[in-house]
Amino acid sequence: MQYYLYIKAVHIIAVIAWMAGMLYLPRLYVYHADAPKGSELSETLKIMERRLLRIIMNPAMIIVWVLGLVMVWLNTSLMEYGAMHFKFLLVFILSGIHGVFSKWRKVFDRDENTKSAKFYRLWNEVPTVLMIIIVILVVAKPF
Repeated sequence: MQYYLYIKAVHIIAVIAWMAGMLYLPRLYVYHADAPKGSELSETLKIMERRLLRIIMNPAMIIVWVLGLVMVWLNTSLMEYGAMHFKFLLVFILSGIHGVFSKWRKVFDRDENTKSAKFYRLWNEVPTVLMIIIVILVVAKPF
């Protein structure tokens, strides 16, 4: 337990990095959807999207999950709050959205996107809404 607060701090740092990517990647898709296939902009966006996912988002998500589970293992009383169960569900959904974003990156990489910028603009809001609910659950513990 002496390292618990350090584990929690790194967990929070990883959450911030993951959420930064989850908020930025669909915004890149908005621009990519409007970029002509094969253009210099499209190729640059492909590089940005791939690096964001591989270098920041994927490792951050893994760290979030591993350290979150370690914190629960070290402090099982966390699971006494009903809000924590709901938080896990929302983080699981957020992880699924991460997977969908990863799939879309591959579609863009193959120049096979058929969805509009407006579609990606709407998806850009989903992680934000989930993040707000998760933070409220963690801080306020409403149930």
